[in-house]
Amino acid sequence: MDYLCRLKKKFCLGLMSETPLLLIDIERVLREKAPQKYRYIPRFVVSYLRRIAHEDELNSFLRSAHGLKGVAYLHAILRFLDVKVQVEGKENLPPQDAAPCIFACNHPLGAIDGVAVGAVLGDYYGGRVRYLVNDLLMNVEGIAPLCIPINKTGAQSRQLPRQISDGLSGPNHFIFFPAGLCSRRHRGVVCDPEWGKQFIVQSVKMHRDVVPLHFSGCNSDFFYRLANLRAALKLKLNIEMMYLADEMMKNRGKTFTLTIGKPIPWHTFDSSRRPKEWSQYVKDIVYKL
Repeated sequence: MDYLCRLKKKFCLGLMSETPLLLIDIERVLREKAPQKYRYIPRFVVSYLRRIAHEDELNSFLRSAHGLKGVAYLHAILRFLDVKVQVEGKENLPPQDAAPCIFACNHPLGAIDGVAVGAVLGDYYGGRVRYLVNDLLMNVEGIAPLCIPINKTGAQSRQLPRQISDGLSGPNHFIFFPAGLCSRRHRGVVCDPEWGKQFIVQSVKMHRDVVPLHFSGCNSDFFYRLANLRAALKLKLNIEMMYLADEMMKNRGKTFTLTIGKPIPWHTFDSSRRPKEWSQYVKDIVYKL
């Protein structure tokens, strides 16, 4: 199962050739990761996987954006997708010279929301924003300068709290998507899964206020039906994540709203509640924005 999870992650990242310009190559992933079975995979299956990964379109973008890094790369993605972001509550943003904060946001889309939030905050704070991300995303050279890599699997997962603390020790504002996964639909309502507690723990430890963010939008009915079917079958392999590139392309040309709430002082998160309960408290605020 660990092998399947690693293969899924690499598929979702697009996996990429080892040239200076990293390109998506689904066929190469299948050939290298399943060499004994590759010959038996029907060509129409390979073609389907390439199509849902939007291999040609995304490689065209990667070529055009080669050399861009950081916030400029995020804006290039938004232009490629023809996505616009309306910002509400901008007056709630801490001043540019304020102490670094933690921004906690819902995760409705799985890609566009992360890019858009980073672009908006990156513009406002002169690039002083960072994401805590799976270390595999460091393969995306344009985003890498904005990322603090963490490893949530295997033996290194025990080092996660220290990895997060080390990342938060600098002068940058940090963007958290505490759900870890993009939203799912449950009983007709699209909402994040349960939020993790690490952003609360680190807020108190590092004396960083938390700014709640809400990003509008949703994925397709197909994505939610597939996710619910996978859960009903109790499959551990998160197969719906393989469609995130397709979901991203379905949202091309749309306008989304990012709503910024009032900062929550770090000392709010006292011992009257457990960190997990404070996490739910912030999540409730986000969904009321």
